[in-house]
Amino acid sequence: MEVLLLGLKGCFFLLILCLWIPKEVMGSTIGNSSVSSRPKVLKIGALFTVDSVIGKSAKAGIMLAIEDVNANSTVLSGFDLEVIYKDTNCSGFLGTVEALQLMENEVFAAIGPQSSGIAHIISHVVNELHVPLLSFGATDPTLSSLQYPYFVRTTHNDYFQMYAIADLVDFYRWRQVIAIFVDDDNGRNGVAVLGDALAKKRGKISYKAALSPGASESNISDLLNGVNLMESRVFVLHVNPDTGLGIFNVAKSLGMMKSGYVWIATDWLPSKLDSMETVDTDTLKLLQGVVALRHHTPDTNLKKSFFSRLKNTKGMETARFNSYSLYAYDSVWLAAYALDAFLKQGGNISFSSDPKLVDTNGSMLHLSSLRVFDGGPSFLPTLLRMNFTGLSGQIQFDSENNLIQPSYDILNIGESGSRVGYWSNYSGLSVLTPEILYTRPPNTSSSNQKLFNVLWPGETIATPKGWVFPNNGEPLKIAVPHRISYLGFVSKDKNPPGVKGYCIDVFEAAINLLPYPVPRKYILYGDGNRNPDYSQLVNEVALNTYDAAVGDVTIVPNRTRILDFTQPFMESGLVVVVPVKEIKSSPWAFLKPFTAQMWCVTGAFFLFVGAVVWILEHRHNPEFRGPPKKQIMTIFWFTFSTMFFSHRENTVSGLGRFVLIIWLFVVLIINSSYTASLTSILTVQQLSSQIEGIESLISGTQPIGIQDGSFARRYLIDELNIQPSRIISLKDPKAYVDALTRGPKAGGVMAIVDELPYIELFMSSTDCKFRTVGQEFTKSGWGFGFQRDSPLAVDMSTAILQLSENGDLQKIHDKWISRHDCAAKVNDDVDSNELSLSSFWGLFLICGIACFLSLIAFFVRVFCQYMKFIPVDEEVDQENPSDRPRRTFRSSRSFKDLIGFVDKREKEIKEILRQKSKKRRRESLDDQSSSPI
Repeated sequence: MEVLLLGLKGCFFLLILCLWIPKEVMGSTIGNSSVSSRPKVLKIGALFTVDSVIGKSAKAGIMLAIEDVNANSTVLSGFDLEVIYKDTNCSGFLGTVEALQLMENEVFAAIGPQSSGIAHIISHVVNELHVPLLSFGATDPTLSSLQYPYFVRTTHNDYFQMYAIADLVDFYRWRQVIAIFVDDDNGRNGVAVLGDALAKKRGKISYKAALSPGASESNISDLLNGVNLMESRVFVLHVNPDTGLGIFNVAKSLGMMKSGYVWIATDWLPSKLDSMETVDTDTLKLLQGVVALRHHTPDTNLKKSFFSRLKNTKGMETARFNSYSLYAYDSVWLAAYALDAFLKQGGNISFSSDPKLVDTNGSMLHLSSLRVFDGGPSFLPTLLRMNFTGLSGQIQFDSENNLIQPSYDILNIGESGSRVGYWSNYSGLSVLTPEILYTRPPNTSSSNQKLFNVLWPGETIATPKGWVFPNNGEPLKIAVPHRISYLGFVSKDKNPPGVKGYCIDVFEAAINLLPYPVPRKYILYGDGNRNPDYSQLVNEVALNTYDAAVGDVTIVPNRTRILDFTQPFMESGLVVVVPVKEIKSSPWAFLKPFTAQMWCVTGAFFLFVGAVVWILEHRHNPEFRGPPKKQIMTIFWFTFSTMFFSHRENTVSGLGRFVLIIWLFVVLIINSSYTASLTSILTVQQLSSQIEGIESLISGTQPIGIQDGSFARRYLIDELNIQPSRIISLKDPKAYVDALTRGPKAGGVMAIVDELPYIELFMSSTDCKFRTVGQEFTKSGWGFGFQRDSPLAVDMSTAILQLSENGDLQKIHDKWISRHDCAAKVNDDVDSNELSLSSFWGLFLICGIACFLSLIAFFVRVFCQYMKFIPVDEEVDQENPSDRPRRTFRSSRSFKDLIGFVDKREKEIKEILRQKSKKRRRESLDDQSSSPI
């Protein structure tokens, strides 16, 4: 399509060239070049529709800019700028002809055009002639610098305006809009960008309503009547400022300017209002509640002075001017600054003939009158490097030749209308001016997006929901599964609305929380003989047979691809149900509370602690002394009697008491845990089954039962690769009981796979004769399904969350679904009551550390005593005292003496050490008395 459009544009351009034969070149000869060296008057072109909202403001800005540049001695000193005006007359054809005629005047640049359609065609011309086109009004996003390098946009690209609208739509949480636009290059391409911007916000344009450029009132009425029958009530109006107000007049007559409607206008509306001499009260009433975007320009003294000068300038066609006058003014200064820099760098203003445009074979076209700007390739980069502060803000171009810092004012039009915020590409929506935000780090997070309150159509500050039911609010057709089992969830009712159950009450409660009415009609789906196929029900909604599906509909991936589901109101998941038999308790059940590892470690610690206490008490306590056989028996008796706190031996040493206190605490914990675990094992019913979970079913070949209409069939076949021949559909809970009781050998099933809510009711109703095994092997939930992109899905999700938070969801559940829990759960197992070492290793660690530290303290003390205890050898030769230390040392260090020393009573050791101390003191006194004086 784009290639076709380019081809048509090319043909149109050739047609114009064929028709354009300037009088002044008739019969003239063509020279190779014509060079003017540094003329005193520099020509610049201006191309716009003079008699238009934008053109009137632009002309005033250009005139004042030319005057200011010529009066400024620092720019283009010694030269005067002369502007050549060309009126495009709001016509693509005439505008193109005028633009071609402008090119023969040897202009070094052209200001304009304001029309994107003309800009597309003329950009091909200026590319060939190297004349920069400084457009203050062509905002079409497809005017690319790659395709048209000599097209320089001196206003902000509509690309940014459409992203601002997308942010605005997302801010108010609307998801669909209807775009009303003029069917020209600017309108079509702008709306295309809007669609892309909305898609990034998970929104969309539900309908594109195109108007012909000269649409009559009847055509506008027909279009608005059509869009008024659609669901969306958010209208984005992207039209021309000269004719746009007529659309609001028609919308007013059709009742489309009242409460519930949203109108978002692009910058055309503020441009129109800013240019009006006086905005009457009727116009403001007509536009009450409209939200519009206007190019943001800093509120500076220069701007105020500029508008004041325009109002006081004689000969102006209007006393009010819009932002395009600022962009046109800055465009002239941009050209002047760039040309000044170009000339100072040694550039020349010269023009020559293009060898490609040579008349041949007697052609009357005289293409040689189109002159090529020789300095254009050097002048263009200079132009794009300019950086200065103009009336419209910072004039500087980015890498894609767009003006930097695009921003818009967000206006609320009306009698009491005002500015409600700003949008900038830097930080999104804000109530602060972009100039303030530029001094801060960029922040486009959702929490940072803020606007003041908007007074919407109907003079209400409540944000419109942005949509209604199509076809003027016909009731929603809601499909409800006609179940024959588990009727507490959803079933047929004789009383209006014809259905009842848990799911219906949840849906009704959520509907009642919505801030708007929802007309609805429930339609039973199914024949009433068997449960319907839920996948087929979902498909019917996707095919627009129904508007929604309400019931126990499970949210699974293949369904979410074709429907929008709400937040789940009931958790669900597939489980396996099997028949079980009771097992009698084992005579060895008393060993079950602890694992084998736990028993071994506990026994080892009993012996270890007994040995430690014996070591610590042996030297102090007579009860821990005696023959070896008696001492071993004492260790065993003392240790195991602590289990029942019946030990008779007393501990007298401090270390022994310390260890015993910690050990008794450990024994207390072990005894309590053992008693609790054994009680649980002996009282809880023990179950046994051949099936341990879904893995056992997958590896087997036995038949499996499922509920009629359940998604479990497709899941077992597609995801778990179970043979379809193994799957048997069962009608109701009675069929469940019969199939499970008979078993696979008698024509029944080995197990049933169904969703947890159903199974909980099934087991409760059968007095817990069946059990679930293994874990849930899917995690899903029940939700209400709506057609794709239905805004009801989002609002209903919010309502369901509110029901959950305030407790109403649980109350509805308790009203319809009463059940009692079975004693044994999915994975009840005797082994689950066994206590392992992992539960007690901390206690054993504390006890072990206490024993170890006590032993260290004990042996350090013994070693210190032993070093002081050096027994005297009675047979040592008194005459050879030098041998005494050696023999005494050897004797005191023998292992036998060490063992003997450790085995002595503490009292004996202390007495010996006391005697040794006295003896040393006597010897010391004798030595002193015998020494010579």
